[in-house]
Amino acid sequence: MTIAFPPPDPAILARRDAILDGLRGLVAPEALVTSEDERRAFETDGLTAYRKMPLAVVLPSTTQEVAAVMRYCHEAGVKVVPRGAGTSLAGGAIAQEDAVILGVAKMNRVLDVDFSNRTARVQAGITNLAISAAVAHEGFFYAPDPSSQLACTIAGNIAMNSGGAHCLKYGVTTNNLMGVTLVLVDGTVVEIGGDYLDSAGYDLLGLVCGSEGQLGIVTEATVRILRAAEGARPALMGFGTVEDAGACTAAIIGAGIIPVAIEYMDREAITICEAFAHAGYPLDAEAMLIIEVEGCKEECDAMLARIVEIARPFNPTSLKVSQSEAESAAIWKGRKSAFGATGRISDYICMDGTIPTGQLPRVLERIGEITKAYGLRCANVFHAGDGNLHPLILFDINTPGEMEKAEAAGEEMLKLCVEVGGCLTGEHGVGIEKRDLMTYQYAPQDLHQQMRVRAVFDPSWLMNPAKVFPLEGRIAA
Repeated sequence: MTIAFPPPDPAILARRDAILDGLRGLVAPEALVTSEDERRAFETDGLTAYRKMPLAVVLPSTTQEVAAVMRYCHEAGVKVVPRGAGTSLAGGAIAQEDAVILGVAKMNRVLDVDFSNRTARVQAGITNLAISAAVAHEGFFYAPDPSSQLACTIAGNIAMNSGGAHCLKYGVTTNNLMGVTLVLVDGTVVEIGGDYLDSAGYDLLGLVCGSEGQLGIVTEATVRILRAAEGARPALMGFGTVEDAGACTAAIIGAGIIPVAIEYMDREAITICEAFAHAGYPLDAEAMLIIEVEGCKEECDAMLARIVEIARPFNPTSLKVSQSEAESAAIWKGRKSAFGATGRISDYICMDGTIPTGQLPRVLERIGEITKAYGLRCANVFHAGDGNLHPLILFDINTPGEMEKAEAAGEEMLKLCVEVGGCLTGEHGVGIEKRDLMTYQYAPQDLHQQMRVRAVFDPSWLMNPAKVFPLEGRIAA
């Protein structure tokens, strides 16, 4: 399987010099990237198997500059691909030859913090972790925590409705987003939501969050910040089978207990991450859960005791509760570094499907069968508490046909998620990776209605047009 891109518009390519001249009058010289060598840094994102050289790259510093660039590109009929940090694992920020990349990385300031009302106003190019760093001195934090939080921007988080390990308790981006400044395709600047809990009228904020840069460019965001808990304690629980670990997760959630996080790793992932982080993971286990609880010491002890009791029928082979901040940091270092640690030893594709937690034992068994049928290896590491799977399918890109086998295996896994009542993506978005599977989850009339909504914002399909919807059957306003 090779993912297709729309053919570039020869008329746009022929006008490249004129388009660059127009862009030069809108931003500072250093904010326009035109040489081939410099553009190459923007030709791909986290889905590195695919790459396209952009027409140009523009890096504005203000909302007004973004509006000017969007207005010019709209009038010139030039496609625009929004980009945060380029960490998308679904190809959401991959360029097109006839498109300008508009990156928000220079827009990285905290504009205002209101601790009384628990909000922060930030520019969209700020990194996820930098928001927490900016409010930590007052004991606050920003809850969504993707594994790429050191690098990924809030713009990308909003585009993909990103989650993270702690979204089980605190929710994903949409649950922590209160307002945005949005630049529309024609350069119009609109304010949606704000520093209050709810807005009158239609929930346009819910529409923008997760729209993958197809409705406009987010330049600023108001996010919810939360008071950090008194303490937190992760525990490691090993199991003799993947099915037992999956069933234990379902039992914990089914009992009405909501820990801060329940993360899953199988033997392959345990081995890879322990070699990198030396966190004390149980190397003799077939699967492992990281279960974190928070509160005062008495609360943590009581909740962990309940969880251990629920886990008992599933025959855990080991239990280790963190006894210090250093141990807790090591436990999370292994989990947060899983993708990078895997990349040290193999090429891989990271899938992102979501299933009902009650289906975990069945789905984990089938993932093993699918991987074996293709003669590949798979490291499973994912947010078990909310059923958001991240199978890492290992392959050797230098072996002809292996990448295609990995993609085919991943496609089967995503279809499996839909078959058991889940969906194609939890937090990575559709991008190009899952675009052609949208017809597997949605009926033609469902896709048609979604495209009608999209076309209201962008009737000419200039915003990130290669993504989300299958290339065939697209509609205008």
